[in-house]
Amino acid sequence: MSSKKLGVILYGPPASGKDTVAQALSELDARYGQFARLKVGSGRTTRYRMGTAEQLHDLEAAGAAIYTNSRYGNTYVIDRPGMDSAFEAGVPVVHLGQIDGIRALVDGYTADWAVVLLWCSQEVTAQRSAGRGDSDTTARLAAWQATREDLDAHPDMRWDLTVDTEATAAEESARLIDQLLHARAGVTTA
Repeated sequence: MSSKKLGVILYGPPASGKDTVAQALSELDARYGQFARLKVGSGRTTRYRMGTAEQLHDLEAAGAAIYTNSRYGNTYVIDRPGMDSAFEAGVPVVHLGQIDGIRALVDGYTADWAVVLLWCSQEVTAQRSAGRGDSDTTARLAAWQATREDLDAHPDMRWDLTVDTEATAAEESARLIDQLLHARAGVTTA
């Protein structure tokens, strides 16, 4: 694509398609890779780098924790060493559910970030969550509401691309994001 650092931030409520779109991006171009946040806690380990409270403390003390948030009884961290590794590997795709996290990443890690809003209704979040066997669908619906409130509280937030994942397939979403990044890199696509 380009020699400059390009990254993708996918923002949206639970079950809006962040994992699915990230997978479609990596299938479209192997340079895309989902950023594995550091997770301090328990539960699902897939797509995370599991860490300890001591590691988190050390990152914070070194000023290397770009963004930290707590949800579902766990702490999730976007860290500078992890981000450095992700950019060395290709084009990181970062999932976020908080606008404060987007701003912290965009302001705290120099790169050309494509900020994408993926959206679906609360009803679809419930259906998708149940369909994938989540044991915490109630918490995910509360997170959907928190995401809606986050959007309402930040009417000045500007998106490079907004995708309704109820109406747009993951492959098409990935193609649109890829086009956006190619345009930023000054590369035309077929």
